[in-house]
Amino acid sequence: MKAQPIVVLITAPSKEVGKQIAASLLDQRLAACVNIVSPISSIFTWQGKITDEEEALLIVKSRADLFESQLIPAVLAIHPYQVPEIIALPVIMGLSSYLNWIEEVTDPSSG
Repeated sequence: MKAQPIVVLITAPSKEVGKQIAASLLDQRLAACVNIVSPISSIFTWQGKITDEEEALLIVKSRADLFESQLIPAVLAIHPYQVPEIIALPVIMGLSSYLNWIEEVTDPSSG
């Protein structure tokens, strides 16, 4: 059965922290690719006050079966935030060769 591809969005306090998270996910085969968009402006409510911060956004290509059991713990082991953004979006369509590549790269038995 084909693994469900997902796109995971993660914000980090800096591009450097984003690169550390990306490297860890790639090293552990929990992601096929990570794009880092930096800087972004994030405006959010935290502890009752509106906050405006410059952050980095990670766009991670992975698989749904890795998300809760492996990807989230791997990010939490590095991430400095108390409550980091780690959200997954399903990929409903895509170039089949690209989606196959995601599955292949994140399969530990293939490498």
